[in-house]
Amino acid sequence: MVTNKVIVVGGKESFFIRVLVKKIQDSGLEASFVPADIDEINNSWDATTLLTYYMETGEALDEDIKMYLLDKLRDGDNHMILIGDPADTKHVTDMIPLGLIYRVFPRPLDNDAYISAVLEFFDKKALGEFKKSILIVDDDPSYVGLVRGWLKDTYKVAMAASGLQAIKWLGKNKVDLILLDYEMPVTNGPQVLEMLRNDEETKDIPVMFLTGKSDKTSVMDVVGLKPEGYLLKTITREHLVAKVDEFFLMRS
Repeated sequence: MVTNKVIVVGGKESFFIRVLVKKIQDSGLEASFVPADIDEINNSWDATTLLTYYMETGEALDEDIKMYLLDKLRDGDNHMILIGDPADTKHVTDMIPLGLIYRVFPRPLDNDAYISAVLEFFDKKALGEFKKSILIVDDDPSYVGLVRGWLKDTYKVAMAASGLQAIKWLGKNKVDLILLDYEMPVTNGPQVLEMLRNDEETKDIPVMFLTGKSDKTSVMDVVGLKPEGYLLKTITREHLVAKVDEFFLMRS
């Protein structure tokens, strides 16, 4: 499978697009022009594609294409570079979250700056910088290792053996989701979550409980702290991965 592939999408294969494709190829990457058609884009897409959309002056992206691109970009760690006049690109950035758009370049395009951004993107992708990060907090090393093994191919996964260790780690690191054991010695899960919610730096970090407790009382005890959910420790690999994937999909 091609790992460094760029598709340049546009309404027509203009002179400027042909020059752009050639410059990408000269930088050592695979690149091709793809017409602005859903079937054409879909046939050229793969899991490692960086899509560049080149907008002509006054061009408005078809709504169906915008929805298609939004869905495709949400499905993986793919991104889009957008090129066009600010008045035209704004209609796209208003609909597609900037987290899915790697860079926006005005016209006339600075080709060198664009190529630098493309190469930078693939460098970051190779280092896993676009993967969402998850912190697993649990005092059972065997269980933590198991869950990490389930998630590590798709996400950046860090581990903490206690609530206090997690708090210390979060003082120096950012994370997109915490999987937090409900029952731990010294400082239990609800206490850790309360500490997180009372700290300005961590109060908005999403937290899901990993728990062996499914009774209503345990759930109600922490509902005011607004956890994202509760995952029973008996959960299967497929169910856990699906739940985490769904969580990030809904937040993108």
